[in-house]
Amino acid sequence: MAEESLLVHSHTEDLSNASPTKSSSLLSEISNASTRPFVLAFIACSSGAFSYGCIVGYTAPTQTSIMKDLNLSIADFSFFGSILTVGVILGALVCGKLADLVGRFYTIWITTTLFLLGWFAIACAKDAWLLDVGRLLQGISGGIITYLGPIYISEVAPKNLRGTASSLVQLFIGVGISVFYVLGTLVDWRNLAILGSIPSLVVLPLLFFVPESPRWLAKVGRGKEVEAVLLSLRGAKSDVSDEATHILEYAQHVEEQQDVEGHGFFKLFQRKYALPLTIGVVLISMPQLGGLNGYTFYTDTIFTSIGVSSEVGFILTSIVQMCGGILGVVLVDISGRRSLLLVSQAGMFLGCLATAISFFLQKNNWWDNGTPILALISVMVYFGSYGLGMGPIPWMIASE
Repeated sequence: MAEESLLVHSHTEDLSNASPTKSSSLLSEISNASTRPFVLAFIACSSGAFSYGCIVGYTAPTQTSIMKDLNLSIADFSFFGSILTVGVILGALVCGKLADLVGRFYTIWITTTLFLLGWFAIACAKDAWLLDVGRLLQGISGGIITYLGPIYISEVAPKNLRGTASSLVQLFIGVGISVFYVLGTLVDWRNLAILGSIPSLVVLPLLFFVPESPRWLAKVGRGKEVEAVLLSLRGAKSDVSDEATHILEYAQHVEEQQDVEGHGFFKLFQRKYALPLTIGVVLISMPQLGGLNGYTFYTDTIFTSIGVSSEVGFILTSIVQMCGGILGVVLVDISGRRSLLLVSQAGMFLGCLATAISFFLQKNNWWDNGTPILALISVMVYFGSYGLGMGPIPWMIASE
């Protein structure tokens, strides 16, 4: 785990040193400067992030139809929505050990399979229990992929693309949420679940051509394979001897350090790690404590309760969130992490406050004509602000 943290730290430094011109051509850089194996690896990680975003955004536009078709109570549907977080916790508990034990490549296989099983369980559900099982499987997979995606892509990416690729992978979570908010207004919940399985079905055959992480190979003593994997990632004519030497020496250094300090999860709770550990945990926890899951899972309830058209609300919210995410990727190179986090958190606070005010006004029958507009704007501000900074940046800060 220490290896991954130090590795991502070096990669995120690449991102913060990037120029604005580079940020405006992220996708073109990846396609122009990379080999086919790396592009396939990037697609696999992006697909996992996109699929998880689709899962998070699934319940909001489908709440009314699922409850009606399966005769679910509010409590039943709330359990279905919230059991995702239970799965994420379980996935987070095993992700590091699993990725170290079987490798990044096979862990991606596992997460993709769990995504598919979860979607098919939901699409075929006749009762609440199968819905819950599918959602739990998706949560476990999501808990693994949110850790594995940035780690794997940073381990296989060329040095000049590490920050760029990692930030784009995180962006795809927001894109997935936005896409499903829109699609949920157009198709029924079973067909939406089937559509959610398409990214994983497309990626599954591509995984046969995705390489293993060269850093993981070095870590488990398969150093002879490192240079061959690097040649496939960088191009057959590339000189990868220096990079291969650096990876092997670093893996040896980490192993020697662990022999001295010992192995185990509880090493993290040493006094010298107190401040960075606190910063990382608090930043990652703040969106959840600030109502993110409530907004994401029950956006439909917010809109219908306040008198806003769900279709219009979902489409506008999707557009704003996607624009906020793209703007965040561009601005993080210019303004830095701290400034964006402050602006993002302030925006989420104002959005939350405005939502509360709109319900207060509705309850007291004040400003009947303006209350729905205020509620719609507040939700858009909340999601736009989240996409701008509090979505992807805490994970970067934690690794740094």
